[in-house]
Amino acid sequence: MRLWLVRHARTGLASDVCCGRTDAPADPEATAQAAQRLHAVLPPAFVWWVSPLIRARQLAQALHALRPALPAPLADARLAEFDFGAWEGRRWDDVPRAELDAWAGDFARARPGGGESVAALLARVRQALHRAMATRASDGVWITHAGVIRAARYTLCAGEQALPCSAQEWPVDAPACGEWTCVTLPEGTHSPARP
Repeated sequence: MRLWLVRHARTGLASDVCCGRTDAPADPEATAQAAQRLHAVLPPAFVWWVSPLIRARQLAQALHALRPALPAPLADARLAEFDFGAWEGRRWDDVPRAELDAWAGDFARARPGGGESVAALLARVRQALHRAMATRASDGVWITHAGVIRAARYTLCAGEQALPCSAQEWPVDAPACGEWTCVTLPEGTHSPARP
């Protein structure tokens, strides 16, 4: 099964602002352009899921308008962006260095800003991966966020039980806003494993 990991279009927030679970809308023109590019490359049929955050739903709605014969995407809270708690909406430079260091010191289990841990993010993304594999479709599409895409890629490379010991083990690369990557999932409902 191929899984298309699609990142929503850009928002109006500055790039130096922490925007995880913040429900910021995407730029309408960038969303329409991303939907057109996706429409041109996606296969005729696929199973798809969308994050509940508005910026992802906007892209799903724009794509669905171009593919009205498709069933509507399934909303899945497991595809929501990482929750940075009290850091949400703050400039990264305004987050106290001691708090950033505490997260780096226990990267997998610390809860930045009192929000979500990387371990919790991985757990919910792994559940979503299992559900995608269980559909037995040839193609699946997630319209989601950079953090979720990184968590999926980490799982597929490092294995089902792996937790990053440090931030250096976490994938740096993610598609730009309005872009995507495509990965191959193992067949059936088996645990994602090392390629």
